[in-house]
Order: sequence, then C-alpha cells, then structure tokens
Amino acid sequence: MHNQAALSLKSNYALFSPYPNTFQNPMLSPSSLAKRNFCYYSILKCRGTEIPVSKQHLNSLSFGNGSVEDERVKSAGVKDIDVATLGNLCVDIVLSVQHLPPKPLDQRKSYMEELSKSPPDKKYWEAGGNCNMAIAAARLGLHVATVGHVGDETYGRFLLDVLHNEGIKTVEINERNDKIDTSSTAYETLLCWVLVDPLQRHGFCSRADFSDEPAFSWMSTLSNEAKMAIRRSKIIFCNGYGFDELSPHLLVSALDYAVEVGTSVFFDPGPRGKSLSTGTPEERKALDKYLRMSDVLLLTSEEAESLTGTVDPIVAGHQLLREGIRTKWVIIKMGAKGSILITHSSISCAPAFKVNLIDTVGCGDSFVAAIAFGYIHKMPLVYTLTIANGVGAATAMGCGAGRNVATLKQVLELLRGSNINEDDSYWVELLKSHSGAQEITLLAKLVVNGNHSWLRRAPMQNVVSELLPRLECAQTNQVGAC
Repeated sequence: MHNQAALSLKSNYALFSPYPNTFQNPMLSPSSLAKRNFCYYSILKCRGTEIPVSKQHLNSLSFGNGSVEDERVKSAGVKDIDVATLGNLCVDIVLSVQHLPPKPLDQRKSYMEELSKSPPDKKYWEAGGNCNMAIAAARLGLHVATVGHVGDETYGRFLLDVLHNEGIKTVEINERNDKIDTSSTAYETLLCWVLVDPLQRHGFCSRADFSDEPAFSWMSTLSNEAKMAIRRSKIIFCNGYGFDELSPHLLVSALDYAVEVGTSVFFDPGPRGKSLSTGTPEERKALDKYLRMSDVLLLTSEEAESLTGTVDPIVAGHQLLREGIRTKWVIIKMGAKGSILITHSSISCAPAFKVNLIDTVGCGDSFVAAIAFGYIHKMPLVYTLTIANGVGAATAMGCGAGRNVATLKQVLELLRGSNINEDDSYWVELLKSHSGAQEITLLAKLVVNGNHSWLRRAPMQNVVSELLPRLECAQTNQVGAC
C-alpha cells in the first residue's frame, strides 16, 4: 500500500543475533585460542571534492602502512575523510511475518529463538544501522569510513563486502589481542531482525533486548586505527543505538578524542535518548556529555520534547543550544511537515517533499548524511535542509534501507520536480512567536508578498538551481571535478 506523504524521518533500529547461545564475554575465554584473520578496509577511494589522496595510499589495508604519504598525513593533521560513523554496524534480516513479536520479554525471547533456528536466506540480508548513513553519504560523493566491530563470520564478511562495494572503509574500533576469543557469540556481527506484518508495520528485535549489558561490553579501549580514523575525519557521527553495543565509557572516550583532534561531532539520540536519560548513572552522564559537546544535534520533534519537556520544537532547540558547550546546530525533524535548523542567530525551515511512501526505514539515517554534506560544503542552511529532506524522501520511496537508500539520481529527480508539501499557515503560526529575535528563512515554492516582513522566503527554484550543479558534480565520483 502506497501512501501519499512527505517525509523526513528517523529509522528505528535494534540488533539481534540469530544464535540462541548464552551471551558470553570473549575476554573471559582462554587466551590460547587461535586468533582469526581479518581484512578491515581502511582509507577509501576518492569520491569527494576536497582533498586528493594518492592511489597507493588508498589501496593500503590499514591507516598506517609506513609510507611517506602516511607520515605526511599524520604529521599535518590532514582530514581526508569527510564522515566517519561510530559503532552500530549490523546486518538487517528483513522478513515478512504474520504477527509482530509479543511485548513480554520472555515471550519475545522465545519468539526470536524459534525464528533463528533456521538461518534466513541471503536474499533477506541487508546492511543496517549506521551503514545506512554511511551508504547515503558515499552516494553523495563524500569520503566515508565506519568505525565499529564486525565479526569474522558469514554475516560479517557480507557486511564488509557491501560497504567495500559502496566505497566505504571499515576500521575495527577495539584493540585486537590474544585475550579475545573470536569464536565467542559475543564477538559475532550484530543482526537486526526487521519484521514486517501484513499491514506493513515494523518490529525490530535484537540480542541486546535480552541483556542489561551492551552487546560488546567486553570492549574497553579505542584501537589506534580507530583514533586515526577519528583524527582524519571532518565529522564523526554517533547515534543512540551505539549504546546498545558499546559501553558509555568507550563512547565518551571517542567523543573526547574527537574534540581533542578538532573533529566535528554529530549526535542523534533517537528513540534511545529517552531511555538513556533515565538509565544507569553512566548512561545518563554519557548522554548529557554528547548533548553538550556535540557540534550538531539531530532529533525528531518528539525526541526533542522528551529530552527538554518542551512541546514547541524551536523552543526545545534553543534550550539544547543554551545547554550545549560546543553546539552550533540543532536540527529538528518534523516528519511529513519537513525540518528545522536552529542556530544561535537564525532559524531555517524547509517543507518536506511529497512522495509515494513505501518504507520509512533508513529515512532518518539518510537525512543525516545530507546534513553532513551541507555542513562540510558550508552551504546556506536552508539549502542543507532541502537536500536532506530530498535524500530522506528518496529513501522512503524504496523498500528497506542499506543498499536501498537513496541514490543520487533519485535525489536529483526529486529536486528537479520541486514538489514540496507547502503549508504556509502552519509555518507562520509556528514561527511568528520567534520573529523578533532571529533571522528566519523558509523554503517556499512560491514567494508571495504579504504582511510577514520578519519571514524571509527562499524561492525553491533558486535553491534548486544552485544545488543541482553541486550534486551533479558529485555524481561524477571524480576528485577535482568540481
């Protein structure tokens, strides 16, 4: 069933292993167990528009191969990765079911164990979690790396292949050593069961649902390769689901290091923000630090309300800005209405695109990728929202996430069509109480002279005419083409 809708949404992910084995800590296993060999792809093919990197360096399998180019990059602090994601790498298993999992935890666990007895066909596998954001960013022509954990089994090799084919490089987040039992269930690639019932409702289940500890709680220290990836990135992105697999201590250490080396931090607490705000002392402290120390915060209007207690999304955004130490942008995703970008001096708004809605999974992740694109290229704020709404909407026109997220061709088609969900009265009502203090810009298909002198309307035609050359250039996938 296709619904006419306008979208700028956040996907809802959890993670689950198909193996019903008891959760084990690999750090507790004998150190004499053989260590498996891994191939973690590092630096990526040049797909962006800013800093060329030599072909020899790009083909290396680690961030440091001892070359002269490596030493130059390290010493100069060159940021040749546009975006790196932090944690939340998983494989989605997308299945149609008659009934979604029951809510009681014991029944839910039995449901999952029964479901996992027969390994699903590979045609149901898809890259999930932060892979969605990474793939969407790579398709916009950005240099992308993922920092996380992938196991050495069939699912892990599948995930690495998908990312590699998209031009995305994967860096192991944890220091590998002989004390880790790589055959332990806890070492395996995380799986997310994405269950769809006949009414197209989604259920998400994971092994994290049945443990009080993060899935990779045995991890304690960032690897040198992970630190190098963060150092060489312009942006590091983390979302609330990272807390399902990584300890608050490890996530905070990544945040602290990013701040130290001048890497911008993007944080999307997602639905987990509410539970983290009432979680363990360590979780609450880590959430608070990410909210205060991130450069860019991204939330739905419901999530902003749950964290601030404020219904008005703009007031909530201003509160997060005031409470932040490094916060520059707060972006509120308004679903079918569009999105809002709030800074200390301005408010920018963009209505969403009208599309035939097929699947909302991955829309929010794709949206973040486009925000990163605008941030890196220092685009006008309303332009950044326009492309982000377009990427999110294009993803909603497909089925599922991963390799099904928006292609640049689809985004360009949406922009050229310029079919946005205009509702002038809604935006005027929302914005008028903020008209005295800040510059306010609203994307509009038609600019009509009226009484609202405090509201600057950005003509859609002008915005699109300036965005298209930039995106068409990115489509060439050639460094220096722009």
